[in-house]
Amino acid sequence: MDETEIYRKQRMGGAIEIGRRTALVLVDFVNGFIDPDIFGGGNTLEAAEATVPLLDAFRSRGLPIVFTRIVYADDGSDAGIWCEKAPRLRELTEDNPASHVVHFLKPRDGEFIVRKTQPSAFFDTNLGSILRAKQVDAVAVVGATTSGCVRATVVDAISSNFRPTVISDCVGDRAQGPHDASLFDMQQKYANLVTASQIDSIFA
Repeated sequence: MDETEIYRKQRMGGAIEIGRRTALVLVDFVNGFIDPDIFGGGNTLEAAEATVPLLDAFRSRGLPIVFTRIVYADDGSDAGIWCEKAPRLRELTEDNPASHVVHFLKPRDGEFIVRKTQPSAFFDTNLGSILRAKQVDAVAVVGATTSGCVRATVVDAISSNFRPTVISDCVGDRAQGPHDASLFDMQQKYANLVTASQIDSIFA
């Protein structure tokens, strides 16, 4: 049996309608998630570089742009159970360059930076409030890692009734297997998938 047959039989993989206004959410495209000696590796750098023209496209349209960073207190007092699984996350403090957005995607004035301590950009943050205040009903999601914070953000986006689209060549992971599996899973259950070259298709 073809692995997609059961999904088709169960009517999975349907297309989500295009939103009225789409924001770009850049999940953890920070130095530490590009550097293979910290949390990067695989295709994370290539995904971040592929995001440059996409970011320009959103800027030229005047659409909302949100960057996320994982940021913990210097004393680790806000580190939760996630840090037991991945203890080096505690190193991502406000002043650590590893927690800063990569220089070639540097946020501009008027663009939002959401600091988080959990995988999802929505969990215990003001991201939902920011998007609703900007009359956003859809999100284009890029970032790292595909199987981690990107996927968690996409699941919470659709759970919050935002219409998610994952830009497949602008998300990266340290290993190809989890990257591919997560893209497949998100396309079947949680998001539309397009490439950066197809970005015009997501705008109303």
